[in-house]
Amino acid sequence: MSALTERAPLPGFHHAAVFYRGLEDLVERVLPFVAEGLAHDEPVLVLEPPDRVQALSAALGEDAGRVQFLDMAEVGANPARIIPAWLDFVAEHPGRDVRGVGEPAWAGRTAAELDECQLHEALLNVAFDDLVGSDFRLLCPYDADTVPEEVLAGAMRTHPYVGPVTRAAAYGGHQYAEARFGGPLTAVPADALEIPFVEEDLPGLRSVVRRLGEAARVRDDVIDDLVLAVHELATNSLRHGGGAGVLHGWQDERAVVLEVSDPGVIKDPLVGREPADAWSESGRGLWMANRLCDLVQVRSSDSGTRVRLYSWL
Repeated sequence: MSALTERAPLPGFHHAAVFYRGLEDLVERVLPFVAEGLAHDEPVLVLEPPDRVQALSAALGEDAGRVQFLDMAEVGANPARIIPAWLDFVAEHPGRDVRGVGEPAWAGRTAAELDECQLHEALLNVAFDDLVGSDFRLLCPYDADTVPEEVLAGAMRTHPYVGPVTRAAAYGGHQYAEARFGGPLTAVPADALEIPFVEEDLPGLRSVVRRLGEAARVRDDVIDDLVLAVHELATNSLRHGGGAGVLHGWQDERAVVLEVSDPGVIKDPLVGREPADAWSESGRGLWMANRLCDLVQVRSSDSGTRVRLYSWL
């Protein structure tokens, strides 16, 4: 039986990592996976940065037209938007086996972005492990020459299947996702603005966010998005976080950063990554924030919840 026709009996979600060195090696490792899907008439979606899209498309030749390519640098600029893209892809092909290629981490990402890429990879297992009725095979490439070692080690923990390399750590399953979601964020700077708030403080909170954006010379439309996102999160704190919260705000060399925290606990680590009804607890505000801001970090444990928003300068 040929490599293209051999099929392993693995129904449901098959989440694999592959490590490569340079574009030629990427093509060599990913192309057979894509070609196998095409040979079985499976829909294939490739989410890669532009240079990888170009290399894979060129290698596929005429078959490139049978593959859907999207720019990961755009779709996954905020890693929390990647799972919704895969959910949409699977939903577009009900009852069919599908496969995808997704590379969320690359050189040039900030430390916060890479942290969210690792959380994203862990949460993919939570989002799709209960998939029934079809197979979803997802291959996640990592450039071993340029991605930090800790990110490569994290890939070992988040992928049940790894390419021809020795594991540096055991696969962590859902427990690893929950641990990362419940873990810490970096410390708030000592000189950050700190404003405790209750319901009557909401109008003043919006004014503070606007002034921070203006001081950083952020575009007016971006300031409007930040104001709306903070308002939604602060409202969540009032409704579900004990009736009060704290806003921190600061600016670094890369971004305006705003953080809303409260004593409440979020039980669902996929919150903000799946479409939320208007009445969903916490979900609507975080869903909106992920679409309004360049990067969103959410961490929640028994000690409370922190949601950090970034707007790049």
